[in-house]
Amino acid sequence: MPPSSRPRRRSTAALVFVVVSAVAGLLAAGLVLPAVAAAAWATDAASEELTTLPVEFDAPAQSQRTRVLDADGDLLATFYAENRVYVGLDAIAPVMREAIISIEDHRFYEHGPIDPIGTLRAFLRNTASDDVTQGGSSITQQYVKMVQVEEAAKAGDEAAVEAARAGTYSRKIKELRYAVSVEQNLTKDEILERYLNIAYYGDGAYGVQAAAEHYFGTTAAELTLAQAALLAGLVQNPTAYNPVENERAGLQRRDVVLARMAELGTITDAQATKAQKKGFDEDAVETTTSGCTTSDFPFLCDYVYKTLLQTPSLGATPEEREQAVLRGGLTVRTALDPSTQEATQEAVSAVVAPTDPLISVMDMVEPGTGRVLAMAQSRPVMGSDAEEGETYWNYSVPPALGGAQGFQAGSTFKAFTAAAALQDGLPLSTRYDARRTVDFSGASFESCEGTRQVNGQWEVSNSTGTNGVMDMNLAAQRSVNTYFVQLALDVGMCDVTRMAEKVGVRSSTADAPVSSYDDKPSFTLGTVEVDPLSMASAYATFASGGIHCDPVVLDSVTDASGASLDVPDGSCERVLDEGVADAVNAMLAGVMTQGTGARVATADGRPQAGKTGTIDSNAATWFVGYTPDAAGAAMISIDNARAPFKAGEGGRGRAGLKGYVVPSTGRVLEGSGSGDAGQEIWKPAMESYLDGRPATTFDAPPPALVYGDGSSTFRGGPGGQPGQPLPGQPLPGQQAPGQPAPGQAVPGQEPRGRR
Repeated sequence: MPPSSRPRRRSTAALVFVVVSAVAGLLAAGLVLPAVAAAAWATDAASEELTTLPVEFDAPAQSQRTRVLDADGDLLATFYAENRVYVGLDAIAPVMREAIISIEDHRFYEHGPIDPIGTLRAFLRNTASDDVTQGGSSITQQYVKMVQVEEAAKAGDEAAVEAARAGTYSRKIKELRYAVSVEQNLTKDEILERYLNIAYYGDGAYGVQAAAEHYFGTTAAELTLAQAALLAGLVQNPTAYNPVENERAGLQRRDVVLARMAELGTITDAQATKAQKKGFDEDAVETTTSGCTTSDFPFLCDYVYKTLLQTPSLGATPEEREQAVLRGGLTVRTALDPSTQEATQEAVSAVVAPTDPLISVMDMVEPGTGRVLAMAQSRPVMGSDAEEGETYWNYSVPPALGGAQGFQAGSTFKAFTAAAALQDGLPLSTRYDARRTVDFSGASFESCEGTRQVNGQWEVSNSTGTNGVMDMNLAAQRSVNTYFVQLALDVGMCDVTRMAEKVGVRSSTADAPVSSYDDKPSFTLGTVEVDPLSMASAYATFASGGIHCDPVVLDSVTDASGASLDVPDGSCERVLDEGVADAVNAMLAGVMTQGTGARVATADGRPQAGKTGTIDSNAATWFVGYTPDAAGAAMISIDNARAPFKAGEGGRGRAGLKGYVVPSTGRVLEGSGSGDAGQEIWKPAMESYLDGRPATTFDAPPPALVYGDGSSTFRGGPGGQPGQPLPGQPLPGQQAPGQPAPGQAVPGQEPRGRR
């Protein structure tokens, strides 16, 4: 500024000082009228500024961080826009209160909303510099400014943020008017409490509690004199005095605070000298990150976060719900049992490592409640370093909840065809001539739109080589493709797809729900891309006797005041006749005792049921199984974006898992649901969860759904003469020697309780 302009600036500043001081007294007394203001101001702009100011200042609740806890109450993750934990004044060390008052506004308890002495001091500094305004603000005025900045930031209004920080007289007048309102409605202690909680202390720490945790690993209540002085010094310039980035500047500013406290007699010179000798221990710094990347279980954490964003009690829109999570100070308790999660993750990681060109998943849910017990995947680290096996995709869930893609589940879908047939009255004794290879080209079936025919050439073969006349039990035990295709065609694809959807199967393909596959008989062979969590949920519907529950990961949510908010409860409802569910359980229990799942069965011999699944070319293998207490889905799939499965210039990459040597372990994969996903992942994970829990049994199915009404249950075959059951296999409807009948209780085991 040219020297000639300084007298004019000083004259203007002097006038404003006199006016502000006069108006301050009038405002505090509530006597300012538009006419008085107009007379007081030298310009029309000043008059308009004063007459348009609202009288009341609305001070909303301060943003606080949200905590997510596991079932044991331990911290799983933290979410925040501002890392703050609001604490009452009685939870803040007296020395911290004294430090902040000494350095920022030592007459705080003596003056009103404005400190005339401090304002005069700032005026004298302003007239000696080219800056517009400096200092002079009382703690109440600073609090007003901080609230305006935070509210503007919350709204995403950068212009309002800058306006709230602008060094203009106009802004100072507005700030003063609001300060009057604050002091009329709050006590000095209440203002100080809010100030200490809203202030920014640098390095991402908002409020004195978060700052105490961050810089010293302590609480606001336990701050020492040296610590309190350092934090008090940060408020003036949190960046310049940040001791993590500039220890020397931070300690020098701390010493200024200590000297000021001694000067005012708040502490003695000896106390100040002793505190000034304290250094800053950078090793004590604790960083509280926001989000899931540093969580022990990042993808389950991410599932929790995305579930919160869909929880209506947190707001009417996704944006409102996000603000509630990031600023609402929520306490979120989840159903996650850390020991189960760790054991499940260990089971997955023992087979497939993050850097392997494979994707493996194991999900576990509780029948009758939908509570998610575990969610593990072979790439458990959330991040962007793909070479190290990091990812942001949650392979357990659909794309809407963070999933990358779905996976074909193969023969695990046969259970849904069986359930639809049983619901339509076809018993387990229903027999077909299930030849090794059958041409279904042109076959008729019922879709939801009417009778249709199989399009084009469609020849189906049995991967196990099984053939002959057999019932539903044997067909499930041997996973016989030609049996279940015939069953699906007889039942009708409309009923089959609707059954899958009712019990909980969800398509991962956009705009292609499960019900849209009613024109595709190949549905029964698992050609739909689904997420593993929905498969665990669907099989849990059978385990619970026909009660389907959506997956539930939230046990409770409370807001910052401790009030409970509604959380999704699984929307549990009966979707399947109890007897039908019991018959499905009996059929799939046979898979575990006499079929492809025999080697997957847990060592304790408790009642359990399940189904293997393998898709074309062994590109993915599955095992989905359950007891009355837990249902789990395990899967291993190729990653077609990585060599050797990625298609290259020379054409298609390696087809599938059979015979593939896993690079990280040297394990040779069988390419079967029982040997890979089942025996190596599902079994150890389930054994860990069930260890120490009493065994419960499935209920016996109605005889009519086992044997029919006594008439012939042979449904014929696609031409030719009926075959015969495999040598050594029980006749349709009979159990193997020494084995309990389907649903029969095992001595010493408890019956299943209905949920």
